[in-house]
Amino acid sequence: MTGLENPVLQIRGHRLLPIVQGGMGVGISGHRLAGTVARHGAVGTLASVDLRRLYPDIMQRLRRCRDPASHGAANVEALAREIAAARAIAGPSGFIAVNVMRALSNYADLVVEACRSGANAIVSGAGLPLELPELTEPYPDVALIPILSEERGVRVVMKKWARRGRMPDAIVLEHPRYAGGHLGATRMADIDDTRFDFARVLAAIRAEGGESATVPLIVAGGINSREKMQAAFALGANAVQIGTPFAVTVECDAHPNFKKVLAEALPADIVTFMSPAGLPARAVLTPWLKRYLQKEPRLRAAARPDPSGITCPSQVQCLSSCGFKDGNPAAGQFCIETQLAAAQRGSVDKGLFFRGSESLPFGEQIKSVADLLGHLLGEPAPTLALG
Repeated sequence: MTGLENPVLQIRGHRLLPIVQGGMGVGISGHRLAGTVARHGAVGTLASVDLRRLYPDIMQRLRRCRDPASHGAANVEALAREIAAARAIAGPSGFIAVNVMRALSNYADLVVEACRSGANAIVSGAGLPLELPELTEPYPDVALIPILSEERGVRVVMKKWARRGRMPDAIVLEHPRYAGGHLGATRMADIDDTRFDFARVLAAIRAEGGESATVPLIVAGGINSREKMQAAFALGANAVQIGTPFAVTVECDAHPNFKKVLAEALPADIVTFMSPAGLPARAVLTPWLKRYLQKEPRLRAAARPDPSGITCPSQVQCLSSCGFKDGNPAAGQFCIETQLAAAQRGSVDKGLFFRGSESLPFGEQIKSVADLLGHLLGEPAPTLALG
């Protein structure tokens, strides 16, 4: 059992440790990481983006294929494999969530497959997941957890979902000032806006009353110590979501070079920029990202839509709206799937390494999931699981 200072996160009859492992796409939070976190009694999260990359047999089958639909179907197949593999590690009582970005072109297919394959929850951000209750209606036992960043978005989701007779089982509140990857602000200028501050958002949601007063709230972004966790709990959070500290654990599914880049990054090495999804993003300033940012003004000026989709080198058409493919000069002008896949393989020269802004709990050391959970919760690893 956990100590008295640590709340218990309760979702759909599950009593969980108050830590949600963030979903990190293109094979970073795969079955090893998610399954291990879930085995210890916290929420283990698979990121559904481009999991085909983890399976050589699938990639070989697609080697000469230029049909986006086939690549999309392959990702759905890989998600089913990853859920089964994570479950084998977590055991029947482990809580496994699947993060599905609303911005994905095959969003609905991935949501349905996650439910069908036995995920305990769907976590969805990068856009308002307004249709999630409808998509998951045949699977009433699957928890639904939207990722939002401010009170206004919470109100919109709660109102829309209420019409479907469904309320969120929990809500992740992600602060764009600290989080890694795609951020919850739509403009770079808004990243530091006080409307995203945890104290303000938590108080505003609770003040709404009704369902808003009881839904578990999970804060995300910048949580890298027990002290910050306790501060979040004091503000009224029921749990925290943590990404980058889990990305540098032994069990993380990424290449050792990926972990090394994240662990050794200094504050000056972490930058924000516009991604092809049309959202601000945060990552390590690797050689590739530095080169890209130097030529970004020229690429934006030359941006033109390509209806044929030939400019998409990944052939998976991963984003429903892609600044690179669609020729949107306000968004990033590169193939995000290609660069994230390079990072997952450990290519420092070619990869895009998403990372949060804050320091890591163990500095440059790579430790286990059990070590990280014990450090954050202030308890010996063997006593963590709630059972």
